[in-house]
Formats: sequence, structure tokens, C-alpha cells
Amino acid sequence: MLANSPSLRSPEPIPPSLRSPEPISPSLRSPSSLATLLTLADSRLPTGGHVHSGGIEEAITAGRVTGVSTLRAYLCRRIRSQGLVSASLAAAVHTGSLAVDAADTETDARTPSPASRAASRAQGRGLVRLAKRVWPEHDWQPVGIKPHLAVAAGAVGIAGGMAPEHTALSIVYTTMTGSATAAQRLLALDPADVAALTFELSALCEQTAALAVTELADLSDPLLDVLAEAHAVRERPLFVS
Repeated sequence: MLANSPSLRSPEPIPPSLRSPEPISPSLRSPSSLATLLTLADSRLPTGGHVHSGGIEEAITAGRVTGVSTLRAYLCRRIRSQGLVSASLAAAVHTGSLAVDAADTETDARTPSPASRAASRAQGRGLVRLAKRVWPEHDWQPVGIKPHLAVAAGAVGIAGGMAPEHTALSIVYTTMTGSATAAQRLLALDPADVAALTFELSALCEQTAALAVTELADLSDPLLDVLAEAHAVRERPLFVS
């Protein structure tokens, strides 16, 4: 009687179409450019970006960002300046219009704040470390150990078979979301409000990325540089930058 109980019957074989795929080497993966973009834009990506606020911690401490409306203004400034410049450099590396060494020098020249330069290289190092695991067949030697984030992103765009526009967009988008997520935590904002704000600014991100692939940008925002330097000397900050 118990042998006929439904709970004790042998399970039906799993159809081949529903079976989990066999694990494959990262070097054999061939995701689409869009899939790679989505992965790079994921905040869970282990590149160390989660410990950087993009200056938002200092802006909050100084009383410049107090809620969603001022956060919106801050994100727009950052997208249109640091986001655009970094994305243009990444796109230039991706398309080959700038060699890695030249791009590294150009990034230094476009990043007045020493603290911002250090943060960029720290995140670039994290991205390259991950990229070596994902695309081990790619030659990463020209990039070096600690490149700027924009330089590393350009090299990753090549290795991942992405479109240059997607490489630029990944930089602009994460420039926005890194600061937005940090502000949400520091100000205890409603996550839905912050998410709605990032949706609202997505069009600006796309417009900025489209502009970034056309030419090298050389904009600078003195306020962001001042915030970065002030944060660097602050005692016990919650974020690295």
C-alpha cells in the first residue's frame, strides 16, 4: 500500500530541455553584447565598486544632498561630467582610437583630484582582476595591474565582444547607480524612490553614452573634485570615496 503512495514513487525523469546546462569554461562563453552589458551593470559584480560612493557621502555630510530632489541634481551633475569623461575614454580604448598607455595619461589629465584618481585606479584594478577570470584567453598585459576604471572598461568591452556604445553606457550607468545606492543607504531613502529616480535618469544615461562615443570629453566639475578631496581626509568615512 505504501509503495503505491504518490510521495514514495520514483520521480519522473527530467526532460532534457529542463535539465541544468553542463558547466562550461568562462573562456568558452559567448554572451551577447547586451547580456555582457547587463552583467557589468549589476551592482553585485565583485569589482569593489560597492565601497565607493562617488562623492555622495561627502555631499551628504556637507548638507548638499538631503533627499531625492537634491540627489537627482547631484546625479545629473555626475553623469554629465565624470560619467561622460570616463565613458568617452572607455569608448576610445574600445575602438582603438586611444592606446592603453595614452588613455591612462589622458584619464590622469582629466581627473584633477588625486583622491578621484586613486579611486578610479582601485576600481580599475578590481575590474581587471575579475576580467582575467572571465576572459582568461585575452591578453591583459597591456592594461597593467592598476589601470584607471575607464581604461579597464574599454579593454573589457573588447574582450567581451561588446559594442562601444554598450561599453560607454556601462560606465555612465554605474556612475549613476553607485552614488544613488550609497545615498539610499546613508539617508535611509525609500528604495522605490531611488529606483524610480534611476529609471527617470536612464534616458540621460543613454544620451550621455551616445555622446561619449563621438569624441573625447574634457569636462570637469570643481565641486566633485572638492568633495573627493574633503572625503579623503575625513576621519572614519563609511565609503572609500
